[in-house]
Amino acid sequence: MVDNDLIAPLVRARLRALHLRMRRPTHTPGIGLQSSRNQGPGLEFAQYRAYQPGDDPRSVDWKLYARSDRHFVREAERESPLSVWLLIDCSASMAQSDPDNLTWTRLAAARSVAACVMELALAQGERFGLVAVNDRGIALLPAGSGTRQRDRCLQQLHALRAQGQWPDETALQPLWQHLGANALVLLLSDGFDEASVLLAERLAAARRELRFIQILSVGERDFRFRGDFRFRDPETGDEVLGNAEAMRVDFLARFAQAQTQLQKRLAASGIDLATLYLDQPVDTPLQHWFADHATAGVARR
Repeated sequence: MVDNDLIAPLVRARLRALHLRMRRPTHTPGIGLQSSRNQGPGLEFAQYRAYQPGDDPRSVDWKLYARSDRHFVREAERESPLSVWLLIDCSASMAQSDPDNLTWTRLAAARSVAACVMELALAQGERFGLVAVNDRGIALLPAGSGTRQRDRCLQQLHALRAQGQWPDETALQPLWQHLGANALVLLLSDGFDEASVLLAERLAAARRELRFIQILSVGERDFRFRGDFRFRDPETGDEVLGNAEAMRVDFLARFAQAQTQLQKRLAASGIDLATLYLDQPVDTPLQHWFADHATAGVARR
């Protein structure tokens, strides 16, 4: 048994109000995603079909029989089991933190979000798996269910390290053998690597339902640095020298533009984007997507 210290008590309490679910079918161009529901015994009426030998007589609509003199069976929709995948960016940029909390990195936040999703899947009896991605390729834990699966995933989460860059397409090929069609995939990344966005688009085009959780620092949102700074890209080593106050207005404008462009680009592929900043509760994106009321507020982490 692995001690799950990745979920704060207040966050764990809020998870009880959440329910993992896929979107209903939509006819919006560019979406084309399948629902997590299928036909069978259930509560929501779906359609009528002709009676066949072996059908439960209790499912026959006798009022309709009285009007038509034909036997029809009422079919309903029921929830089908989900296959939930946590796809975590472990490239070097995920080691980014803020000066006032150096240990709370993007990757640390991604670990906690992933742990929350696993707890939800466990409570619902769903299957869930874990994929970590960096320049060494992928580390994949196949989907499973139950507490043992949860503990295996927690062990892998604790072992994750941010290093290198996003791998090339060849290294990602095993994903297609495991992430089946109609899977619910939550991609946790800073979204700065073009290859990560391309992967999300490819998965969505192949009928995987994508939820993109972009994890960013407070510094990127507010840019409240002061004095002369050396800004360094942890993956490429590129550096920019400059005065923070002089750079602030231009940076914030370009940052906002980049965020808008990313949201539009993902939306065109039917991908939901939620941004999690490092000073926000880790369950913020989950509350937005999976709460009974999408606008429900959450307390600070």
